Amino acid sequence: MKTITRGVVLALLAASVTGCASYKHRNQMEAFNTSYVAGDYQAAIEAMAPSSLMPGEPDQDEQVLELLHQAEAYRLAGEPQAAIDLYDQAEAGMKLNDTDNLAEKGAENALAVLVNDAQRDYRPMLAEAVLVNTYKGLAFLQLGNDANARVEFNRADDRTRRAVAAFAEEIAEQKAALEEQAASDANREQQAIQQSLDSEALHESVAQQYGAPSQWGVYPEFIVPSATYLHGLYFLASGESGDIDRAATSLSRVAAMSPESEPLAADAELAQAIASGETSRERMGQRVWVVYENGLGPVAEERRLDVPLLLFHGNTQAPAYTGIALPDYADRHAVGDALSLVDAQGQRYAPESFASMGKVVQTEMQSRFPAILGRSVASAVVKALMQNEATERLGVAGQLGSAVLTAMTTQADLRSWQATPDHWEVARFARPASGELTLETPSGPLGDLSLPDWPYTLVYIKRPSAQGPTEVSLIDLQGEHEGTQYRMDGTETSSLVADAT
Repeated sequence: MKTITRGVVLALLAASVTGCASYKHRNQMEAFNTSYVAGDYQAAIEAMAPSSLMPGEPDQDEQVLELLHQAEAYRLAGEPQAAIDLYDQAEAGMKLNDTDNLAEKGAENALAVLVNDAQRDYRPMLAEAVLVNTYKGLAFLQLGNDANARVEFNRADDRTRRAVAAFAEEIAEQKAALEEQAASDANREQQAIQQSLDSEALHESVAQQYGAPSQWGVYPEFIVPSATYLHGLYFLASGESGDIDRAATSLSRVAAMSPESEPLAADAELAQAIASGETSRERMGQRVWVVYENGLGPVAEERRLDVPLLLFHGNTQAPAYTGIALPDYADRHAVGDALSLVDAQGQRYAPESFASMGKVVQTEMQSRFPAILGRSVASAVVKALMQNEATERLGVAGQLGSAVLTAMTTQADLRSWQATPDHWEVARFARPASGELTLETPSGPLGDLSLPDWPYTLVYIKRPSAQGPTEVSLIDLQGEHEGTQYRMDGTETSSLVADAT
């Protein structure tokens, strides 16, 4: 009786906090997205001001999600140093999560099983962490800080390479949590969880209602193509010894992921030719690369499924259907108007799509899905057994109370970084002699650009929606000069100069 009572009380308290946190998160995200889509980045920043449900200031590991949204809004507002500072704080929070001791991680995972995944501190998807370092690299280049940009692009590449180990670690953590629970709880819970997870009927049910992860549209291996591409461009532009080999590796890898892309193939061939000595950077002439972040990236929605579990009633085992909740990532919106750049001679350069954030997320989710499903099934088993025991000991009141508790706590973790794009596009060309470009859509011109007289210029464009402004950053890929940012809305163009203080 005491075990049931303690479990119910703890779950009720956690459910109450979960409800408040979910309500706060929904309100925050609605306010952020409304302002972000309209290009009101100051309001978007204010909407994501970190706060805590508990007294006192929130710890860094409790505000990672808010910091990520604020940082990217500052970057789009033309304040790269403020963005870097907030991204640094977010990374500090991420590291706190990574370095939690086994007891802390075990307690957090046990609470996730008892209630739901939203009880865990927010741990960004690995794709989000890769983008953090990529965006920091771009912000440092915007400030003309080549040394720190190099560090961030290398970190992004290192996170990508360590992806498989990171996914395996999450699954191992979950297994350890279940084993810890098995040692402290009745053995029948662990048996029911493991046998349910091993059940072919459960996986068939999930595949029919949710979709089989093996059938998702994914990349052959984990990669954030835009991050790997920018890593390759940065080292292609560098004159330091050994950098061209890094460039060739990254650009070839991205080109292999999108074999139909002519710009990616051309960059890979160029890097390989320089690496082999067939040509040199000096023969490249002045070059321009355009990377365009288009639209709004996918968001998590809740999918509720009824799945078969194998539960113990006394000394016998019987199948029972119960509900679980899983996150399902849904695409939002790309900007429909095709974007192009036109030079003074009328030559048009049209970026073409080469990377999908939705596909990146699906690739990562495919690897993480066993851990997510495992926690959901474990939570459902624990709640179902708790409900059975409450009914046996407390009668109708116990049955109703535990049923309400189960309904309150069966939720998917829907937290995600919502400042990522729907997809990325790319173009490459020799610098026009005039250095003048006009940014256009079929609806008309958005504004004019004057390219600096640099050997290798990156035109980085981000347009979350057609309703808001288009943000264009002119970046020296060699990091020797501060960049300039333009805000274009089709009627006026304002120049935002990077703050190097």
